[in-house]
Amino acid sequence: MIRKFLLLALFAGSAHAACPPMPAQPSADQAATWAAKAPNRGPLWRISRDGHSSFLFGSLHIGKPDWAYPGPALQQAWKETEVLAVELDPADIGPALATLPPAQPLPPALALRVEAQAAAACLPPGLLAAFPAMLQISTLMLMEARRDGFDAGFGQDMMLVTMARAEGRPVQSLESVAEQLAALEPTAAELPEVVDSALNQLQRGEVRAPLRKLADVWARGDMKTLGDYERWCGCVSTAAERAWLRRVNDDRNVHLAARIAALHGAGQRLLVAVGALHMSGPQALPRLLTQQGFTVEAVHPAK
Repeated sequence: MIRKFLLLALFAGSAHAACPPMPAQPSADQAATWAAKAPNRGPLWRISRDGHSSFLFGSLHIGKPDWAYPGPALQQAWKETEVLAVELDPADIGPALATLPPAQPLPPALALRVEAQAAAACLPPGLLAAFPAMLQISTLMLMEARRDGFDAGFGQDMMLVTMARAEGRPVQSLESVAEQLAALEPTAAELPEVVDSALNQLQRGEVRAPLRKLADVWARGDMKTLGDYERWCGCVSTAAERAWLRRVNDDRNVHLAARIAALHGAGQRLLVAVGALHMSGPQALPRLLTQQGFTVEAVHPAK
């Protein structure tokens, strides 16, 4: 999602002991070792139609330094494709944000709570105020993830975009910045409840354990547990949260599947990287693509 790209440009380090630690950059020797020994992580499918194949990869938007290297299955998918397709190309963000209207401010009481959480994360005062509400919340949650060694800069889609740039491989966006921002924001009626619940999770220290579990489930390609995300994430306790989450995940999948089908149908051999939660549920991307005439075969974990 758009949040992971914004984060990279925002965060400054701090020496305060309670601050989330800055991600450690690997040495050249570490990078070489991790690249040579990278295991398969995350679900991967081959999708075939119209006489050629593409690949669909369920990515994770956060990662650890040694995760920023493709395993054998993803390396092979890279070799067999020629275009990278991601939810949103980071190169699209800056120009688009400059043309968007200012974000609707949070109600004062919620804004004060966000500012308090930002201070606890050692972010500069007022830094988040200009962002849409859920980008503010996502930023705070990803700062918490840093306490367990995760960072948006080591997310799988960032890894793949970096590889594509280095090789001059085309990168296609499956959504526009405006489309993704519209999907991320709760309705006016939902917003107070969704933001309040997320802030409660942060204040109670209930964010890190579900993120650790999500990372483990993703790495193993455990689609059954991933499909039960709403039962264990601690993030869907009200009707408003449930409606928002399904709009962010399930409802976007129809458009994402149509875009993937169009790019593939134009003859492009794609490596598609989309957040792994889009691969589960009644409108899971593999299911929608099967309905559009694709043959969908699991590569990792192998079936």
